[in-house]
Amino acid sequence: MIVDTKNSPFSKVYSLPLGSLRLKEGFWLDRFNTCADRTIPHILSVFADKDSFFHQVENFRIAAGLSDGEFRGNPYGDGDFYKLMEGLIYTFALRGDKEIDLQLDEYIALIAAAQQDDGYISTKQIIGERKGMMRHGDINDFEEYNFGHMFTAACVHKRVTGKDNFLDIARKCAVYLKNMYRGILEEGKAQTAVCPSHYMGLFELYRLTGDEVYLELGKTAISLRDLVTDGTDDNQDRIPLREHRKIVGHAVRSTYLYAGATDMYLETGDETLPVVLDSVWDNLMTSKIYITGGCGPLYTGTSPFGMLLDAQYVHQAFGYEYQLPNITAYNETCGTLGHIFWAHRMFAREPKAEYMDLIERSYYNLVLASVSLDGQKYFYENMLRRTKTLDYPVMWPTERSGMFKCFCCPTNISRSIPEAVDYTYKLSDTAVWCGMYANSEANIKLENGAAFTLTQTTDYPWDGAINIAITGRENDTPFSVKVRVPGWVESGFVEYSGTTIRLDKSNANTFIDIPIAMPGDSAVNINFDMPVQYIEAHPKVEEDTGQVCVTRGPLVYCVESHDLEGDYMDYLMLLSNASFATAEYEIQGVPVVALHTSGVITVRSAESDPAALYQPLRVTGLQKVNVRMVPYFAWDNRGFGEMRIWLPVHYTLEITEESK
Repeated sequence: MIVDTKNSPFSKVYSLPLGSLRLKEGFWLDRFNTCADRTIPHILSVFADKDSFFHQVENFRIAAGLSDGEFRGNPYGDGDFYKLMEGLIYTFALRGDKEIDLQLDEYIALIAAAQQDDGYISTKQIIGERKGMMRHGDINDFEEYNFGHMFTAACVHKRVTGKDNFLDIARKCAVYLKNMYRGILEEGKAQTAVCPSHYMGLFELYRLTGDEVYLELGKTAISLRDLVTDGTDDNQDRIPLREHRKIVGHAVRSTYLYAGATDMYLETGDETLPVVLDSVWDNLMTSKIYITGGCGPLYTGTSPFGMLLDAQYVHQAFGYEYQLPNITAYNETCGTLGHIFWAHRMFAREPKAEYMDLIERSYYNLVLASVSLDGQKYFYENMLRRTKTLDYPVMWPTERSGMFKCFCCPTNISRSIPEAVDYTYKLSDTAVWCGMYANSEANIKLENGAAFTLTQTTDYPWDGAINIAITGRENDTPFSVKVRVPGWVESGFVEYSGTTIRLDKSNANTFIDIPIAMPGDSAVNINFDMPVQYIEAHPKVEEDTGQVCVTRGPLVYCVESHDLEGDYMDYLMLLSNASFATAEYEIQGVPVVALHTSGVITVRSAESDPAALYQPLRVTGLQKVNVRMVPYFAWDNRGFGEMRIWLPVHYTLEITEESK
């Protein structure tokens, strides 16, 4: 989701103009091409198929009176279609394919034909009104969610194409919202708008147009939450917004809410909001997020936990502190993407490296893991461990699928992968801030007048060497490059103009300020040492006790049964003193860096019963085995098999004398 905070009074950094950065051959160009050439066309074929469960294009045709039929699909399908359109818009921005531009104009004309005279546009209700359905009768009809994604897509479209046709639809819909809000305020009672994408959308309309009507609408939309009289933790509206200190509700509804609230701060400087945003963020990051960046660990939960009389049902819940199961991890992809949108805005408010670190971790691990390497199969939920069988039913497939009856995540992926380039650099008046590293070339002009080209050359995330060449300077105006040191870095260096800065653990999650004062071309050479690391969880994360996760650079690694020489996943242990070798490896034709090491498995007697709930320990010895590990984002691309991220450790350390 593209955010333009350049003129936001309380934003300290802002994005490059769309189209000013070009990806070059490498990791992110490959992922973008797969999304543009495979993922987006695949989803579009699903939505354009009149006989499919969704037939989203047909829903607009029926709503416009251009076709006969009934609404099909999900009530939030309009919003999902707008997300897909946003992916198409950004693909057009990066490629300039005129066929995409023409296709977008056709869709926009169709949406305009379906829009009602009062500005309302949600196909389920428009079609249903012909048989007596009411608008806004059920919060789970996602009408404002649909509006919000349309607002955002229309803003991106205007920035990329300069056209007003999509923006006109958005502005007309905003008038409808304004009139509806007037009635709600007069009545003094509101109902929740679930998955409130319209908060972000309204503030983005304000940034694009400068029309304060949208600023007031955004503020009003958020303030209406406090008029809800029967709120729930599922929607984060059981208590007033300014009293929030923990993240407890539905992952998407929560992260969208706090992203919108951060937008409000960026535009208004409302001093009642930072304590809310910082407290809730810290609660999530210190006790409720997965190492992959996954958000919302539980299929279902209760809140407040342990309070019998007050407990409420919560779907895809954050649960209580340190409640992070692996086999049943929910982690809806949209929840993590919502957290990325929120982190992006928090970074604009206060450019701390930890926010960009979260964005990087989430993209490289959960976001990319949610779509197959060929770009046409998807996870809705993102587990951290898969077993041969489950003894209970779960809501979503445990393998990626090309189709399931809730397509919000694939469409969110379809826009988020093309838009990943927006995190390469951020700008302030006198500096360029490095975000996610990628082979790229960017034309940059800062507010202080400095203008130049940055060319980044790297094999990141496989290698920590990064070269940033500064060329084409139009003047001698000094500026600085702020090099982001990722949170996993413990050693390395940054070199520029004959100066070498040695890095250690104290530099992790910081920016190194590199002044560019001399005229002419220059370069910044970066090297982040990238050893394999064992990561352990907090002792209160019960499912990970005595286990470690293997990481290298920004990547989380996993073991799949395809890479083991026998059926012993449940008994595998890594060695505490293990050495790891890196090796190039291909999965579905996609090159990755695999890790090779040795582990051990426990050898058990014939009396040992793997199906027993409890039994005497019958381990007779240890056997050495070879282990190959692959990046988590590349798992589930070689057929069904077991997978683990967290693995027990066999310690080979010396036992010290017991303290007296």
